[in-house]
Amino acid sequence: MPRVKRGNKRLEKRKKILALAKGYRGTKSKLYRSAKESVERALNFAYTGRKLRKRDFRKLWIVRINAACRLNDMKYSQFMHGLKLAEIELDRKVLADMAVKQPETFATIAGKAKDALNNQQQAAA
Repeated sequence: MPRVKRGNKRLEKRKKILALAKGYRGTKSKLYRSAKESVERALNFAYTGRKLRKRDFRKLWIVRINAACRLNDMKYSQFMHGLKLAEIELDRKVLADMAVKQPETFATIAGKAKDALNNQQQAAA
């Protein structure tokens, strides 16, 4: 059976890993085995970080929306329910941005949400 040396493929793979490990300290950026371990670990952290970032931003948006709702005499949950009843389909990112940069526009939306809540309560009674 002929011997397979893998030539270029092996070299390319090692160069790729070492390039990803550039900037690491000491052995981790020079020796393939250590570099491979460090790169795999770093890529795992990066993957997890991308998921956590989404979670963190959603939390931030909710905090900002809640603060603006409180200024308009509502709770966050009431506001979101009112938006659903009023059929206003704005996501939390847009609402949070509006709450910070355009408080008067946010106040009008909060008013519509309040009206929708009041209409629902009157219909139920």
